[in-house]
Amino acid sequence: MKPHFSRRNFLSTLAAASLAPSGVLALAPSQSLRPQARPGSAKPLAQTADRIIDEAGLSGEVSFAVFDLNTGRPLEARNPTKPMPPASVAKALTALYALDVLGPDHRFETRVLAAGDIRGGTLHGDLILAGGGDPTLQTDDLAALAAKVKDAGLQSVTGRFLIWGGALPFAPVIDDLQPAHVGYNPAISGLALNFNRVHFEWKRANGKWGVTMDARSERYRPAVAMARMRIVDRAAPVYTYDDIGSRDDWTVALSALGKGGSRWLPVRKPELYAGEVFQTMMSAHGVALKAPEVTEILPAGVTLSRLESAPLTVILKDMLKYSTNITAEMVGMSASSRRLGRPETLVNSAAAMSDWAREVLDLRDTKMVDHSGLGDASRTTTGDLTRAMASPLGRTALRPLLKDIPIRDEKYRQLRDHPLEVVAKTGTLNFVSTLSGFAQQSDGSDLAFAILTSDLPRRDALSEGERERPPGGRAWNRRSKLLQQALLQRWSLIHAS
Repeated sequence: MKPHFSRRNFLSTLAAASLAPSGVLALAPSQSLRPQARPGSAKPLAQTADRIIDEAGLSGEVSFAVFDLNTGRPLEARNPTKPMPPASVAKALTALYALDVLGPDHRFETRVLAAGDIRGGTLHGDLILAGGGDPTLQTDDLAALAAKVKDAGLQSVTGRFLIWGGALPFAPVIDDLQPAHVGYNPAISGLALNFNRVHFEWKRANGKWGVTMDARSERYRPAVAMARMRIVDRAAPVYTYDDIGSRDDWTVALSALGKGGSRWLPVRKPELYAGEVFQTMMSAHGVALKAPEVTEILPAGVTLSRLESAPLTVILKDMLKYSTNITAEMVGMSASSRRLGRPETLVNSAAAMSDWAREVLDLRDTKMVDHSGLGDASRTTTGDLTRAMASPLGRTALRPLLKDIPIRDEKYRQLRDHPLEVVAKTGTLNFVSTLSGFAQQSDGSDLAFAILTSDLPRRDALSEGERERPPGGRAWNRRSKLLQQALLQRWSLIHAS
C-alpha cells in the first residue's frame, strides 16, 4: 500500500522543512541529514541548500519542495507556500486537467459538412469546414480532408463556403504583454492550423526582395493572402501588425532583413487562414469554392469527411516536450467545455482549471490566468506542484509523458553516468525559470519535486522593445538552471546516504 499523507500534514511539514537549518526537514531524521557523498559524485552534500542558492548569485526569489514517494514524506523545502509564476510548468497542470476530464484516449475531430442537397455531384447549398478544437491540425491534414470530400463525389458547390471555429471561444492572443510578432502567442479558436502560425520568408535576388507568406507543412506550401507582409525602409521597430478586417497586415524593417531568412509569425484570423488553405486544396481537386466566410453558428449538415487527431496522450506528450502554448490553451479550454457543459473564454477556462485543481488535487494556492503559463499573472507554489506530481494521477498518467532532463555539472556539461533519472516539465519566461517532475535513483528511491525561481521586479521593468531579448536574461536563466541542477544533485546525495 502506498503511504498516505494528508494535505494538512503535507503542507505543515513542508513549512517546517523551510524553517529548518539548511532547509532540511525539521523532524527527527531516520538518517543523517548531511551524509557523505558517494565516490565520484558531482557535488559534496556538505553544501546546504541555502549555500547552493547563495552561490548561484540569482536575483529574485527561490522556492523548492521535494517529496519522498517511497515514504510519503517531504524531504526538503524552501518557501513551499509562496505563490510564484509557474511559466510553462503550468502545462503539466493542464495535462493533468485534460487527462482527468477528457480522458487519455480523447480525440479531436475536424469535419467538412454539406448543408443542402447533393445532386449529380453538385452541392446545392453551403459547404462548411468545422473545427473541433484540434490543436495539431496541419496543412497536410486539410489536404487529406479535401481528398476525402472529392472521393465522396463532390464536384461543385453552388452556395457559400463557411468556416466555423466556435467549438472554442476566440481570443486574438494568449497574453497581450508579449511582442506582437512572436509565433508562440497566436490567436485561439476552435479551428487552428499549423499552430496558428504563418511562414514568412524573404530572399534577395537581382537587387530586389522577394517575400512569401505560406501555410507550409511536410508536403505542401500553399501561399496565403489573408496575411500580407510589406518591407518598410526604417530602423525600428522590426515588425508592426495591423488588423484590417479581412487580413493580418504586417510590415518589417528593411534594416533587419540581412541577406535573407524566414520565421513563423502568429495568425490572428485562424478561421480565414484554414479556410483559404482548404479552398486551395479543393481547387487542386477541381472543386472551386467561393471565398471563405466565418460563421458564428454551425449550420446543420451531412458530414462529407472527417479527420481525427491522435489520442490525447500523444498530443500531451508532444505539448510537454516542445512546450507548445496553443496546444495547452486549446486542450485546457476543451477540458473546461466538457467539465462545465459549455465553451468558456480563456481566462474563465483557466479559472475553471484552478477550481478543478483545488477540488480534485487539493491545490489551494494555485490560481491560473491561462493554461500555458505564458501569462505571468498565474500563481502556484512548489508545495502545490509537488503535491500534484505525487498524486495518483500525476504518478500514473502524467509521469510517462514528461521529458527526460539530463543531469549536468557546474559548466552545464551532461553527466552521462549519473545515477539520477529525471523526467520533468521546464518553464521559462523573462526572469522566470521553473522545473517540476520526478527524480529516481538506480536503487529505486523516488522523488517528486518542484523548483520555482523568479525576479518579477526585473521582469516588470522591461520595456516592450526588450521583452523578446531582455538584457541579462540569458545569463539569469543559465544561473537558474545551474541552481536547479545543483539542487537535484543534492537530493540525490541525501537519498544515497
